[in-house]
Amino acid sequence: MQHRNSPQHRPDGGLPRITTLIFAIAAGLSVSNIYFAQPLLDSMAQDFGISPAAIGLVVTLTQAGYGLGLIFIVPLGDLVDRRRLIVGQGFLSAIALVAVATARTEAILLASMAAVGLLAVVVQVLVSFAATLATPAERGKAVGTVTSGVVIGILGARFVAGVLADLGGWRAVYLTSAALTLAMVGLLLRVLPRNLPPDSADSYAATLRSIPILFLTDRILLVRGILALLIFASFSTFWTALVLPLSAKPFDYSHTQIGLFGLLGMVGAIAATCAGRLADRGFGQWTTGVSLALLLASWGLIALLPWFVPALFVGVVLLDLGVQAIHVTNQSIIFDRHPQARSRLVGGYMAFYSLGSAIGAIAATMAYAHAGWIGVSVLGAAFSAAALLTWAFTHRLLISKEATKCAAVG
Repeated sequence: MQHRNSPQHRPDGGLPRITTLIFAIAAGLSVSNIYFAQPLLDSMAQDFGISPAAIGLVVTLTQAGYGLGLIFIVPLGDLVDRRRLIVGQGFLSAIALVAVATARTEAILLASMAAVGLLAVVVQVLVSFAATLATPAERGKAVGTVTSGVVIGILGARFVAGVLADLGGWRAVYLTSAALTLAMVGLLLRVLPRNLPPDSADSYAATLRSIPILFLTDRILLVRGILALLIFASFSTFWTALVLPLSAKPFDYSHTQIGLFGLLGMVGAIAATCAGRLADRGFGQWTTGVSLALLLASWGLIALLPWFVPALFVGVVLLDLGVQAIHVTNQSIIFDRHPQARSRLVGGYMAFYSLGSAIGAIAATMAYAHAGWIGVSVLGAAFSAAALLTWAFTHRLLISKEATKCAAVG
């Protein structure tokens, strides 16, 4: 039995700050495993004798594994002990990472990368668990903190992978992550609460069937999913295409230098944690509108890249601030809709996220090939404008709900 004063419990039943921080670090470490490969593809291709065209399968299979995990693993958080689910995924992730680092054949490499993606969805189990453990008045803040860890993991992965690969080769990246993952599993074992009952008594099959039904029958969930698709299409457009002009003349930046832009984006991601606090106070809908306007404005600055690089710095911060603030607000709102189904809600919501990211990545390379950086900027602005228009036409859906929440908090 856990003691009342153990780190995972507070007298009010909420989520302690230190536990929230550990959740954020664990989430950031887990999601970074998906993105480590992007700056390492050339080294992997040379090591295994794989053609540059075929090595893209490493990223494709990792993302495919992640998509399958969202559908088939994350919803289990509503049905089983989340502590065991999180620890089990973390331990298996460490094994998969070691398999990648020691792979000697192309088949083992690709299979192991798919497993890394499949198990990385522990990120979303952590987000939904944080929402469950937090008090209603602090739920947005907790979700914002953990989600910030996710975004920092995404943005920092390329830079960290580049530095570690320069020091010890690409395999050192995955061995290091495996060791850190095992250490994180040990820490989570200490702070995760024990013996919490499942949120739902549904069968696994019924849980999976309920995901599309929830989003199709609840207009607020559907709108938030569409917003996620559009903002992450915009986000992916930028981060996929950025390497193309910066690695070419007149810039000729190295992968490490380009990775520094990810660190710059962290400033916006961290600043956006206040969006969760605003959602807790009932202002999530208006936070969404302002953040969407910032996202659209960021593309005006980003478009100046060929002529004025400092404008890009500001644009990166605004883009990540806007996307992160909307993402946190989205999750705060959907978690309040159906408390007994938070894991399946985050799984369904992140399916929109993944689809948007894939659309943005594919469209960005095509836009750059046909119209250069201006084409990329127009594409990103179009996704952002579509999201802003979606909000403008549907924001009244939440007005009465937020007014009620404001009265309750006030």
